[in-house]
Amino acid sequence: MVSEGDLISVEKLEAQKDSVVLSEVLLLRDSKGLVLGKPFIPNAKVTAKIVGDFKGKKVRVVKFKSKSRYTRTSGHRHIKTKILIEKISV
Repeated sequence: MVSEGDLISVEKLEAQKDSVVLSEVLLLRDSKGLVLGKPFIPNAKVTAKIVGDFKGKKVRVVKFKSKSRYTRTSGHRHIKTKILIEKISV
């Protein structure tokens, strides 16, 4: 769960603008209580500002075959986007 003013990281967003609107909201907590979507909450939107892209932790992948001295190591780093939650509206 996120709230306004939170800074979170998500998979890379291909947005050209400074801000992005996320319309697929699964769960919302307001003054009435929790609202659970089936699967999404209609008319709920989250407005977020894109702070920047960065690389995540390195993931190492190892191939290994026993008794034949075969090992191969490779790795990669996922590119992620850091966003700041500005407004949550219903």
